Amino acid sequence: MRIGVDARFFGPLGKGLGRYTQKLIENLEKIDRKNDYVVFLRKENWDLYQPKNPHFQKVLADYPWYSVTEQVAMPYKISQSKVDLMHFPHFNVPIFYGSKFIVTIHDLILLQFPTLKATTLSRPMYTIKQAGYKFVIRQAVRRAKKVITVSKYTKKELVRYFGIPSEKIVVTYEACNGSQQAKASSHKILKRFKITKPYLLYIGNAYPHKNLEGLLRAFKKLLKEYKLNLQLVLVGKEDYFFKRLKEEAKKLNLKSQVIFPGFVSDGELQVLYKNALLYVFPSFCEGFGLPPLEAQAQGLPVVSSNSSSLPEILEDTVEYFNPHSIDEMTKVIAKVTKDKNLQNKLKEKGFEHVKKFSWEKCAWETLEVYNKAIE
Repeated sequence: MRIGVDARFFGPLGKGLGRYTQKLIENLEKIDRKNDYVVFLRKENWDLYQPKNPHFQKVLADYPWYSVTEQVAMPYKISQSKVDLMHFPHFNVPIFYGSKFIVTIHDLILLQFPTLKATTLSRPMYTIKQAGYKFVIRQAVRRAKKVITVSKYTKKELVRYFGIPSEKIVVTYEACNGSQQAKASSHKILKRFKITKPYLLYIGNAYPHKNLEGLLRAFKKLLKEYKLNLQLVLVGKEDYFFKRLKEEAKKLNLKSQVIFPGFVSDGELQVLYKNALLYVFPSFCEGFGLPPLEAQAQGLPVVSSNSSSLPEILEDTVEYFNPHSIDEMTKVIAKVTKDKNLQNKLKEKGFEHVKKFSWEKCAWETLEVYNKAIE
């Protein structure tokens, strides 16, 4: 086969989607010496990917995501490469692409959690955007030979929203990076970020469905009602949503107790993992939920929301709470914070649990989907 992969999201540029695309391609390189691959990249990530397998070649497709040129020029670029099967690792399949393809759908959060808080657009423009999103994803999943998704939960949601046959959808779990040693000086980094107490850690974005406003309210109760001497560290690149969260922290008089380090380097991140008391994941809705798995790989006990795909992915290795109940969230965090034995138990469970997930396994399962799609 000659397989094309839309890797315009490849690497850090594409955040979680970029990591999925990168890890999939890197592991397909390791396991597949039979098929040929055409990897479509943008200028921004062209140098990030250097093929290590002679069956893999790069092609420049410098078309912005969700653009008119993506819709018009991308199909032509793919046709020039004469692929037998195309893999789009995101829902943005060009409407005019008419050859065989598979698509990966990571989540349906824009449909499941529509809110004006998630956008800077006006209500009419947001409504139009929602309709456009639903149209594009419906076209993608209905025309695809196969649909890959990252959890059984999202598979059920795809069937519910779009009525596609469940046998057309294949679940391939993602994986997390292994544990790494913190090489940088912990003392210097913690001092620079003004971390002076035991702290709860969250790493990710601040979109409304992540429920960080709820976490701030729970944290205030931990300080006020449970008298816990803690800080809360929320790591993520500063954007519109993190700025809004900072304002919320000020309103709650939590300015000195909540730390916003912004974007941090890998070395700084390892220090923050190494010294945290526990990892908190309060999300309302997740297609897979990689951050708590990554925290487990770094040896952190995890407390997590019990919503959407999270119980499926995390099983019995974390302490759960209802993300819609601030009281319950506060109670569960306080329970784990105070109980050293429970913390150690969750750490041990977490270390064993992450071994179940493998990018190589994901690549093998994806290759099987390619074969079935061609058949």
